[in-house]
Amino acid sequence: MKVTPLALHHAPLLHTLYTAAPGYFALLGTRIPPLGELTRDVEIALLDPRRRLELLHDDAGELFGSLDCKHDYPYPGDLTINLLLIREDRQSQGLGERVVRDLERRAPRGTTRILASVIGDNPRGARFWERLGYTFALDARPALTWYARPLAVPAGGNALRAVEGSRSLKV
Repeated sequence: MKVTPLALHHAPLLHTLYTAAPGYFALLGTRIPPLGELTRDVEIALLDPRRRLELLHDDAGELFGSLDCKHDYPYPGDLTINLLLIREDRQSQGLGERVVRDLERRAPRGTTRILASVIGDNPRGARFWERLGYTFALDARPALTWYARPLAVPAGGNALRAVEGSRSLKV
């Protein structure tokens, strides 16, 4: 798997991914954003130094998804996955798990927990996170359900940080 940091000129590729995942937007009850709107959203996201947007390619180089996450949100030490999007024709192939495990390994220094939100009534999304060891953290329905997983403290790490990282999510 190859991870490419998303730049503004990649907005058309991200738009292609969005059009290849119409079920996600149907779940949200919204339309796929037009390219101009998406380009502006990417431009705004790139202004936040805590935000990381990535394009995901398989071993053959084919674009299959995107990842949007934010470090130190909502609390210091948290890494929140805003969106993990996999093209519908590539779902159920283990790619989502591979992306998440890769993100867990390369989480920024000081990360104590990873959070993921499931939008709307999405039992499939909830099962995905639970299967990966994430546990229910907060019910913020109808919009979101949050799942969390503490990360192991590296050798010589601060045990207090790990305890702080396991606190309940409060929004």
